[in-house]
Amino acid sequence: MCRSAYSDCVNSTNGAGYRCNCSQGYEGNPYLHGGCKDINECDQLDKYPCYGVCTNVLGGYRCDCPHGFSGDATKNNGCRPNDKFTLALKVVTVEVSAGFRIFSTEELEKATNNFATDRVLGRGGHGVVYKGVLDNNMMVAIKKSKMTEEAQTKEMFILSQINHMNVVELLGCCLEVQVPMLVNEFVSNGTLYHYIHGKEPKVDIALDTCLRIAAESAEALSYMHSSASPPILHGDVKTANILLDDKLNAKVSDFGASKLAPTDEAEIAMLVHGTCGYLDPEYLMTCQLTDKSDVYSFGVVVLELLTRKKALCSGKKNMNLG
Repeated sequence: MCRSAYSDCVNSTNGAGYRCNCSQGYEGNPYLHGGCKDINECDQLDKYPCYGVCTNVLGGYRCDCPHGFSGDATKNNGCRPNDKFTLALKVVTVEVSAGFRIFSTEELEKATNNFATDRVLGRGGHGVVYKGVLDNNMMVAIKKSKMTEEAQTKEMFILSQINHMNVVELLGCCLEVQVPMLVNEFVSNGTLYHYIHGKEPKVDIALDTCLRIAAESAEALSYMHSSASPPILHGDVKTANILLDDKLNAKVSDFGASKLAPTDEAEIAMLVHGTCGYLDPEYLMTCQLTDKSDVYSFGVVVLELLTRKKALCSGKKNMNLG
């Protein structure tokens, strides 16, 4: 029998019976206790190629590009220097008609009074958003990300693919920092969350206004799921990520947890991102984000909007929607 940990029992290929093999990434004698030992692939680069930084892990190895490079380190010349301007040019090509701009750090520091605390519009898991005033007196929202450079550039690229009146507009970016800063349109009435739960919540919101806000948010999500190419999954739909302008028009925002929809059914499991109370239970169990996950979260938003109850709240008087 197969006695070693990290061993597999397989049918014999030359008659009745079975045979034992060490699992992938291990070698040795699978018929002995402790007989299968981890292979240090980094010591056998002729068999396990790595042209970057090799790190041995149990049952395998990790091959990463050096800092400042990206690509496939298992291939010769697979690592290329990070070039933010390549991404910027790609975004500019998409957004040129909308006047997409590349801002300097100096411009954004001036616009935010050196990122003063009194200019903070909001803080979240993906970054801090500041109110900025450009030289032409145009107000903007500037996002300094807490995410990695790769994640922030992904958000920038996803936003550049969207052109919908109910999605916050990407106006430009700043590439003179390690993690690009995004410059978005300024939406004057803040978030839907603060509009209904803030210190002075609007208790007199008409039902037709609530329904219109919900409908506009739904139209934005429908556009992302069905009309964007490739389709986009938001991943963190909640009232704090729906902004309201001066006429209470809805603008879906914050694409830090978003991803492009897979092109086939074999989706790779990923870490769960989102906000408790809004998360789709199936997404929590499978770690697979789908358009149905956004629809579930949107259902919580509608219930929150109509009942004025928070998705997660404490106290016996409040209803827990989570």
